[in-house]
Amino acid sequence: MKIQIDLTPQHVISPYLFMQFAEPLGTADASVDAGWDYLNDCWHEKLVDKIRELGPTMIRWGGCFASYYRWREAVGPRDARVPMLNLCWDGVYSNQVGTHEVAALCRMVGAEPLMVVNMESDGRMHWAYPRPGMDRLGTAEEAAAWVRYANDPEDPLRLSHGIKDPYNIRWWQIGNETSYDRRGFDCETAARKTLEFADAMLEADPDIHLLAWGDSGWAPRMCDVLGDKVSHIAFHHHFGKGDENSPLYGTEYRRNPELTWQYLMTHARDTLEAKIAQMRAEVTPYGKRLAMTEGHYTLAGRNRCEVLSSWGAGVAYARCLSVIEQASDILDIATLADFFGNRWQVNALMLPTPIRDGQAYLQPVGEVMKLYRHHIGTHALQCRTNDCPAAPVDVNASLSADGKTVYLHLVNTSRTDSCVLEPELVGHSAGRITAYEIAHDMTEEITPMTPALFRPTIVSCSRNTYTLPPAGVTALEITL
Repeated sequence: MKIQIDLTPQHVISPYLFMQFAEPLGTADASVDAGWDYLNDCWHEKLVDKIRELGPTMIRWGGCFASYYRWREAVGPRDARVPMLNLCWDGVYSNQVGTHEVAALCRMVGAEPLMVVNMESDGRMHWAYPRPGMDRLGTAEEAAAWVRYANDPEDPLRLSHGIKDPYNIRWWQIGNETSYDRRGFDCETAARKTLEFADAMLEADPDIHLLAWGDSGWAPRMCDVLGDKVSHIAFHHHFGKGDENSPLYGTEYRRNPELTWQYLMTHARDTLEAKIAQMRAEVTPYGKRLAMTEGHYTLAGRNRCEVLSSWGAGVAYARCLSVIEQASDILDIATLADFFGNRWQVNALMLPTPIRDGQAYLQPVGEVMKLYRHHIGTHALQCRTNDCPAAPVDVNASLSADGKTVYLHLVNTSRTDSCVLEPELVGHSAGRITAYEIAHDMTEEITPMTPALFRPTIVSCSRNTYTLPPAGVTALEITL
């Protein structure tokens, strides 16, 4: 298969396509609580080391949890913090991890924080007032005060907590999944409330970037009402098992590997491609950018289905990353995982329980996000390919900032056949070619006993060819 690569830069690729999404998940998954060292009031070293390896470019704090989160309960002295009921995920959240701790984690791992504010519980009154005397409704004034607490050098509350330097949090999302609950705001109300929040937050700091919720066909109206107050329209994409014949549930996927492979190779990629195309059409007339602030498989099964520990899922997620990269002319923020925890298979990073025992490890989705995150250029390139009939291959190309290295992201969608690739740089000669390769049988599943199973291997290539193995995911680096 020949790959002809035009070295003319097309557009800048946002560094935030490899965002990770942190949300306290209560009894569903220990998540944030599993990563916090309550004895020493710090993040567990094992977690921080593994996050640095993963290399997220942005960490989002929020999710459904944001719709009943009161940020003031989670700042200041530890003995003054107020525990809260986790209304969506059950249990009690201690609030020992709040603004300061999230910002500190971002600094330690080199990520940008993205905070989701409580926009009047997105209209969900069962979360705003869950029982008599309990008020979880977040106001525009409260959101603006959070921005000042984070960014104003003279904010009195933060200074009273002994924190002199502001956190300089530049990215904020207003509303989360607002359109998904009929008991919440309708589109008109949500647009009006979002504008109210945006005005208050921009008055607190005019230099922040705001994301508005625009899924379910809401994007055009949001853009009409908000004008230039927001830069990005946020949406989510949780892809499921597909039609009634799908094996992607429970342990059914283990019965017929070939059928499982077929579903993994088609459904997720196709639905994601369609979702981004829909969102693109809705925001393009308004000049807005896109942010997919949540995205992953949502399947029925033990801990959201163990198929997500298989290498087949790793290849499927790599195909989704190909779609995300192809949309990088308009998509600036994206994720394919729920970050870290000790149960959910949709996490990028799994922690041992208790954390002092065993090793933390990356799920297949974490391994492919790490691979692409660490081997990608700053500008997208165009490439043309001819067919490889035995092994259809996804190809994306990018160029380094100094113009000296070309990166190819490759996914072999055949589980049985390899493909010989011949990259050609138009008008230039290729120097060294190095492949960072992950290739396994699609049925192999990572476990705590095999934490390094899907780590990439480094393969030196002959000058002009590289053989992509069956079910292979590779980042190819070509020096000019």
